[in-house]
Amino acid sequence: MYKKITAAIISAALLISLAACGNSTEKKVNTEAAANGTVLATVEKTGVTTEKTESKTEEKTEDKTEKTEDNDGGSDKTEENTKSDAASELNIYEGGLLEAADFFSDRDLKQTADTSEAESISLKDGQDISITKAGVYVISGTASEAEIVVDAGDDDKVQIVLDNATITNTSKPCIYVKNADKVFVTTSGDNSLSVTGEFEADGDTKTDAVIFSKDDLVINGTGTLTVNSSDNGISGKDDLKITGSTLNITAEDAGIEANDSVRIADGSITISAGNDAVHAENDDDNSTGFVYICGGTLNLTAGDDGIHATTVVQIDGGDITIKAAECIEGTYVQLNDGNISMEASDDGINAAKKSNSYTPTIEVNGGYIKVVMGQGDTDGLDSNGYLYIKGGTVDVTAQFPFDYDIEAEHSGGTIIVNGEETEDITNQFGGMGGHGGMGGKGGFSKPGNQDGDFTPPEGFDPSQGFDPNQGFSQPENSDK
Repeated sequence: MYKKITAAIISAALLISLAACGNSTEKKVNTEAAANGTVLATVEKTGVTTEKTESKTEEKTEDKTEKTEDNDGGSDKTEENTKSDAASELNIYEGGLLEAADFFSDRDLKQTADTSEAESISLKDGQDISITKAGVYVISGTASEAEIVVDAGDDDKVQIVLDNATITNTSKPCIYVKNADKVFVTTSGDNSLSVTGEFEADGDTKTDAVIFSKDDLVINGTGTLTVNSSDNGISGKDDLKITGSTLNITAEDAGIEANDSVRIADGSITISAGNDAVHAENDDDNSTGFVYICGGTLNLTAGDDGIHATTVVQIDGGDITIKAAECIEGTYVQLNDGNISMEASDDGINAAKKSNSYTPTIEVNGGYIKVVMGQGDTDGLDSNGYLYIKGGTVDVTAQFPFDYDIEAEHSGGTIIVNGEETEDITNQFGGMGGHGGMGGKGGFSKPGNQDGDFTPPEGFDPSQGFDPNQGFSQPENSDK
């Protein structure tokens, strides 16, 4: 009898314990669900509600991932200020003047669009395409006098996929971004955009480019885009990024221009421009307007500057070929890596006072920098302030390879002048010297006679210039 009573008591205790565990489990599930915005009704619905909870959690995770991928890299519109996974594979120089780790988001660097929910649109003559909300839009076909106009919300991201599209206009942009958070132009196949006549303004807005954007603009993709313009090729009034595509741009004015920055991570870019090939300048604020390049292949031909920036030109990588009056111009020019070949008729690299935020400086930390100057009073590297060569190879062919106003220092790397390696940073107009100080490693050297003042040879005509392979030019009527 005692054993039966004891067994009954133990059984009752076990049942009470199990019920308590059930209530604990219910409370735990309810707490977790409430944290994710889901309210449980009863224990019987736990299975269904758990599915909703998982769905809600997954939705939040996807939303967070999307925001991370769309990180704009430090701008006011940045949703998260973290380095993207794709950006970690870029050739970004640590310790660069510009903190470039967050310059490109994952979506910037993704070369194909998710077209699963895209809207497909065929081009038609004389019909504009109006885009007023976020989404992916695939544009194909051929048309004349047609314009793709983006006028979306301030937070909307719009992706335009050019899929074998051709547009030829007389007086208006082929793509005109009036308003959006950011617009991606993604290329697929062969595409061509052209404007042949004089651009007409849109009210107070001077729309003077084949692709004209008032907001952030990204060019990427796996296809080819040919741009022909009677004015500017591609113009962005905020940040303009290029991370892919093969671009062939011919423009009577600037090839690529932006107010705040031009950032290039990859792509094959060929530009023939009547003015500057790549230009970054904000007329209202000289503290901004920079050019950053860390990859890609650039072939630039320009009537004025190959690359021009108000503040900083920083090159961390890429294969760059420039033929221009001045190849690279900015207030602070920092070359950290890459293969850069330049032919100039004025200055190869010029650091001039264009911004109050920096002192004119040319700084070389790495890469192979080749400069070939035209004949006459031209400078290979010309700084209105400081000139530092700390690494890499600087190979200059010029009558006057260097010119600086304040100080020069050669603390590393290789200097080659007119085919011969040297330790000296010479100065066109003279200056003081010392090991590792002004005049560079090994001291200041003057062109010509190293023991005294420079005296040109008899009959030398400076307008005829200097050929390092032939020496100084002589007048045609010279007997020598």
